[in-house]
Amino acid sequence: MIELGTGAAKPQQSHVKDVAERDFMKEVIEASKEVPIIVDFWAPWCGPCKTLGPQLEEAVNAAKGAVKMAKVNVDEAQQIAAQLQIQSIPTVYAFYQGQPVDGFQGAVPQSEVKAFVEKLVKLAGGDASGGLDEAIAAAEEMLEQGAAADAVQIFAAILEEDPNHAGAYGGMVRCHIALDDLDQAEAVLNGAPVEISKAPELEAAHAQLMLARQAKNAGPVTELMAKVEADPADHQARLDLAQALYATGDVEGAVEQLLESFRRDREWSEAAAKAQLFTIFDALKPNDPVALKGRRKLSSMLFA
Repeated sequence: MIELGTGAAKPQQSHVKDVAERDFMKEVIEASKEVPIIVDFWAPWCGPCKTLGPQLEEAVNAAKGAVKMAKVNVDEAQQIAAQLQIQSIPTVYAFYQGQPVDGFQGAVPQSEVKAFVEKLVKLAGGDASGGLDEAIAAAEEMLEQGAAADAVQIFAAILEEDPNHAGAYGGMVRCHIALDDLDQAEAVLNGAPVEISKAPELEAAHAQLMLARQAKNAGPVTELMAKVEADPADHQARLDLAQALYATGDVEGAVEQLLESFRRDREWSEAAAKAQLFTIFDALKPNDPVALKGRRKLSSMLFA
């Protein structure tokens, strides 16, 4: 039996700092090339900020340097707030490799704050799994080789030992997606303990399930491509084309179509292209070249 981790020791130093507008490029954009940087946009008059801020600081310091945090007072950094379209606070953005990779608005439960930080730790190659790594790796290898039915058994065995293992739950969801049993995949996802419902592994599985359901209704690529070429401003056709391309395995092509839609009109249909992009990014592994390239291009548009 593989021993489970016993948790991190109490941090000995703070990994949180106040960042002024003039230092944002250095302390956030440049610094994020070394380690993920969480940016807490707040103001002294904001009540929810007084709750969320300490929760973020506690979770960041518990990561012992695997992620860092910058606190930005929007009253004193109005230009940065405008560039990032900060419309309400608290707003939290995460930057990695010089680009925004995740975020949320409003005060959220401590469990979600912890899951948010753990997701960033994994994004940078850290370890937040707490054990059973060999069994997970074996099941993942089976799934990658097409033995989804066998992988399900391994993931189920892991959950018998650790009922809150987010990686095993996420793995089971992906197995059922691979077996084309989307209803069972959704049932597993909905049955996960509430404590891990916001874990990165489950968020990725949820994104993959959404995309799998879209793929069921995807139209013919050739027809949709012709429709987009005939009218490049037809954003619905371009969104449908992106979904069809993803369904055929052309993930990069799907991302490029969505980026083009965002470039033409970022607010169309409540920023549908941006939302679809983040769904695809969430479904991919954090270090997937398509995700990294797509995030970089999206970031360049946001900061243009």
